[in-house]
Amino acid sequence: MNVTKEQRSIGTLFIISAPSGTGKTTLAKRLVKLVPDLVISRSYTSRAARAEERDGIDYNFVSRQEFEEMNTRNLFLEWAEIFGELYGTALIDAERELAKGRSALLVINVDGARQLMDRGYKVVKIFVLPPSLVELEIRLKHRNPDMQDVDMNQRLDIAKREIKACKEYDHIVVNDDLDECINELRTIVIGGETDLGNGTKDADKILSRFTADVQDLDPS
Repeated sequence: MNVTKEQRSIGTLFIISAPSGTGKTTLAKRLVKLVPDLVISRSYTSRAARAEERDGIDYNFVSRQEFEEMNTRNLFLEWAEIFGELYGTALIDAERELAKGRSALLVINVDGARQLMDRGYKVVKIFVLPPSLVELEIRLKHRNPDMQDVDMNQRLDIAKREIKACKEYDHIVVNDDLDECINELRTIVIGGETDLGNGTKDADKILSRFTADVQDLDPS
């Protein structure tokens, strides 16, 4: 029997990281519809649900106390505090999907990805960049027109730090065109572990577009 690339990538743990406002959640939802046996591992979070979000579908919404109790019991595969709210991936959720022979997709930040690497997990790490920081600011304003300048500056400062870490990832893609980005992500996921590192070969060229916006962004 011929084994397809889709079948070879079953059981792989994938990570998508990106600055807030880049569109990583939209990309992840589209991606799992295109790749068989790929599922999103839902995060737990202490933040309130947005109007369009549903508990148990988009996130598992819990109180801060509940989250901290879970963390004390070492129930999280990884966790991080982002903009004052807690986010984490439950260990049992990811392991359940892998045990079923499925691949799990984690939408987590740079700190969470580093935790997985420090704990020795074998993962395929994908970093999604916005076209530019100017475009990122436009997207953030569109998503939250009432965002205060201090909050915007905080998000952009964090985005700069995350962008500087993208060379730690196996693949780097730019979400300039949604459909093209989805196709690129699908190609990476179908390839599984066979193409690790190929996506970073143009990292310096990709990162150079941000130097005008991020003066301290050192691509080396």
